[in-house]
Amino acid sequence: MTLAVLGFLHQQPLHGYQLKSKIQRLTGHVRPVSDGALYPALTRLEKAGLLLRRTEPGTGPAPRQVLELTDAGRAELLRRLAEPADAEISDQMRFFAVAAFLDLLPDPAAQAAVLRRRLHFLETPSSFFHDADGAPVTAEAEPSPFRRGMLLVARASSAAERDWLAATVDALEADSDRSPGR
Repeated sequence: MTLAVLGFLHQQPLHGYQLKSKIQRLTGHVRPVSDGALYPALTRLEKAGLLLRRTEPGTGPAPRQVLELTDAGRAELLRRLAEPADAEISDQMRFFAVAAFLDLLPDPAAQAAVLRRRLHFLETPSSFFHDADGAPVTAEAEPSPFRRGMLLVARASSAAERDWLAATVDALEADSDRSPGR
């Protein structure tokens, strides 16, 4: 959630409800955002000096708290984008949060390096299901039509993502080769 908070606040100052709505649209129904998770995270980021709160008049009688990124918050966002944690590479929704803001990273070579990490992860054989010896079960070997369907959908999604990643890495590396100073 931290990466999404920093990324959306990099674009513009927002109040908590607007920020929550943007994060929910990014993660969809897969990972709902509760107030109990968001507001303590905002408090931690504020205490760490990554964001500021300021009070503005609201549309009703209560003032509204507007959140904005500090210079330290911008630097932390760029660091997290350039060096995503392993979970931000292996977990699809977390990776999508990285990808949503990766264009903020100014160096095409650094962007490509992040995408290469995800591509390498996707090229490692995996499965939702394993046989008695711990080997991944393929869709072709799975007797359950429901599990087979899960494996086929995951295979197709992974293939599409690998194709996109490879093409984007190639384009970024070509841009990097054309950049001044290279």
